[in-house]
Amino acid sequence: MIKLTSLLTRKEGMSREEFMREWVDVHAPMALSVPGLKRYVLQLIVDEPLRDDIAPQKVTADGIAELWFDDVATMQKVIASPEMKRLRAHGATFIGQIKMFRTEEKVIIDRLKG
Repeated sequence: MIKLTSLLTRKEGMSREEFMREWVDVHAPMALSVPGLKRYVLQLIVDEPLRDDIAPQKVTADGIAELWFDDVATMQKVIASPEMKRLRAHGATFIGQIKMFRTEEKVIIDRLKG
């Protein structure tokens, strides 16, 4: 399983409420039409707890998006699809900054399955 994880920051001048409304209510449903996208998860940042023993990074983000694919070949095909191009074009209308990571999971504990 391959995952693209993106830190998203809203466009300058856009309120957090406007960003969330556009991201959750308009943008996210568009992902339903993207073929080959295995999973799409929005992580809505609600708090930024600090640790006393480690300095925080100087990163600002309004949310985190996770896009899941079966493998790299599928990911590349999905990214090239017209549906994903439409989704990305819409994202550019309200996302001001993005930092993306392609990750592969190494599950250590999985107590969610019963």
